[in-house]
Amino acid sequence: MPTMPPVLPFLAALALVAADPARAQVVHDDPAGAAVIALDAAIEQLGTGMKFVEGPVWVAAEQRLVFSDIPAKKLMQWTAKDGVAEFRAVEETNGNTLDAQHRLVSCQHGTRAVVRNEKDGTLTVLASTHDGKKLNSPNDIAVRRDGTIWFTDPTYGLRGREREQDGNFVYRLDVDGGPLTVVSREFHMPNGICFAPDHDRVYIADSGDKQRVGAFAIGSDGTLTNVFWLEGGADGIRCDSAGNLFTTARDGVRVYSAAGKRLCTIKLPEVPANCAFGGDDRTTLFITARTSLYRVQVLVPGAPIPAPMPAAPSKSVPGK
Repeated sequence: MPTMPPVLPFLAALALVAADPARAQVVHDDPAGAAVIALDAAIEQLGTGMKFVEGPVWVAAEQRLVFSDIPAKKLMQWTAKDGVAEFRAVEETNGNTLDAQHRLVSCQHGTRAVVRNEKDGTLTVLASTHDGKKLNSPNDIAVRRDGTIWFTDPTYGLRGREREQDGNFVYRLDVDGGPLTVVSREFHMPNGICFAPDHDRVYIADSGDKQRVGAFAIGSDGTLTNVFWLEGGADGIRCDSAGNLFTTARDGVRVYSAAGKRLCTIKLPEVPANCAFGGDDRTTLFITARTSLYRVQVLVPGAPIPAPMPAAPSKSVPGK
């Protein structure tokens, strides 16, 4: 058998690396993308065979990722020890997050409600109606550092049921007994929602006719002022601690700077639906994509969820 020249094994190995579907899927759209994620970052599939997965959130105290399999009516979980497994049965849950007390807060299509998972395992319905009419199908959710809960309410989860609201709105809920307030009526299909690390800005995705993501400054009275629009649709969205915005789109996870410049794209074998930062230092990006759960290491930690509550103003002592 003839001896293979030394160059051929090298070329064969190079071809194998190039063909590896778990690598070489990061594109730097701008040189600044190199500070966000390495070009050779490995994309790892953690589990597959699910129906349609969404709404990931990292529960740091339990070192657990919780996410939704919407059609299966299940919350799923992933841990380093046990991998992907069923967490609990639910009513077609989509978006999930944590409140300031680290309780799981979820958007349910099945009940058309926003619910809170109490520590004893019971559910508290936080919102199911507005102006005496049922909500459409709450989709994605975020908790601001002041404790208010913001969520989007498109019609995706109605599935033939009668719509009662006269539009698809973005809402703010004061869980201390305040009203459910409409903060925006200008979206066709409001979808993903998240706050910038300082919580003075909110990002909201519109996955309807206009296919865009809006950045809005939040006024002291809660009103929104548009800063810019990013063209191109997105589903779930999250911010890292530097203010970069991660958006799940048809061509992968697109990452933008706080100024709206596209920095990089993380390409996946399946179309992503949502993402969340986790791990010990929040530099693991977990991505739910149709039937599978993926992870990839990034270079900037994610913005913490829940966000630290603002410090109470100190009380001055007379004479001091």
